[in-house]
Amino acid sequence: MTLDRFPRGKTAIVAACTHGMGEAPGYSSMDLATAASLKALAQVGLKPADVDGLFIGLPDDFLSGLGFAEYLGIQPRVTDNNRTGGSAFLTHVMWAALAIEAGQCDVALIAYGSNQRSAAGKLISSMKQAPWDAPYRLIRPAGAYALATSRYMHEYGLKREQLGEVALAARQWAQRNPDAFLRDPLTMDEYLTSRMVASPLSVRDCCLVTDGAAAIVMVSAARAKDLATRPAYVLGAAAATDHRDITAMPDLTRTCAVDSGSRAFAQAGLKPADVDVVELYDAFTINTLLFLEDLGFCKKGEAGAFVQGGRIAPGGELAVNTNGGGLSCVHPGMYGLFTLVEATQQLMGMAGDRQVPCARVGLAHGNGVELSSQATVILGTADTL
Repeated sequence: MTLDRFPRGKTAIVAACTHGMGEAPGYSSMDLATAASLKALAQVGLKPADVDGLFIGLPDDFLSGLGFAEYLGIQPRVTDNNRTGGSAFLTHVMWAALAIEAGQCDVALIAYGSNQRSAAGKLISSMKQAPWDAPYRLIRPAGAYALATSRYMHEYGLKREQLGEVALAARQWAQRNPDAFLRDPLTMDEYLTSRMVASPLSVRDCCLVTDGAAAIVMVSAARAKDLATRPAYVLGAAAATDHRDITAMPDLTRTCAVDSGSRAFAQAGLKPADVDVVELYDAFTINTLLFLEDLGFCKKGEAGAFVQGGRIAPGGELAVNTNGGGLSCVHPGMYGLFTLVEATQQLMGMAGDRQVPCARVGLAHGNGVELSSQATVILGTADTL
């Protein structure tokens, strides 16, 4: 296999913003993405006219790259409308870094917005079920992740209380985040008695259904120094895919984050022990456990024990999903870009009460569809170059 040749530290994220977190009645997905984008650009003194690389994937517009350019009144040299689910925005970082380094664009805007909660009030999926799956009427996506959870429990003896540790840690982080949708305390008893959705997953194992938007701005490392006090440099970025439908997943207990993560770490010249903040796509509690293992933070089958005792909660050994994640902060259909925003804000020292002290290296990881597509981005401050 050809070795990755990624431009380590040659590009940086200089702005990262959100908008309309939770509920934003009266806004379209395009409106929300625009608002987040204008905030991010203004943060570093740029205008839409400065954007010549546009990366977006709205949930209700398969031509959103074209529509968003038109909406902003710009004519970008590079437009990407990649659709791999929630991992798409982390692959956008990969392609934007390569495009900037190659001179294809100078200012890349990566954006997302969804009014899923206020417009529909439920999780919406445009994915068509495979004809051999459809007769079984699997509840998707919850049923798909329940299959993976059940298999993991069978293989490794995972207990529901260990899944609960993930939910409780996310809620504790959310309580430090004024933008988080759910900030009420959550106890283990409340978790264990919560309504079942798709056994063994309860409502507290499932992500939120919210509105929300996010945007980041990327430029070359040389230009970043003039735009931001503490840019978040892109040290590594890699993606992998091994199926679409959960019924075609080669191993329900192993995701291709094993591939994307190992490649991103190799590009960055770092290892899991070097990471200060970890932002994972936690559409369901099982995701956090699978990704902690597959990205190398613990061995396969050990994540349940790894998260016990508040290890990933505030004050624990490893800061995971410091904004509250998709479980307690925000989940407007696709959550991937929010992992990047949080990782960037942590490295910039802009995370307020949830700030991880002296954060130098951040990992953002995106998941698409039914554990189908994985993408990993490793960011670092200037002293990691």
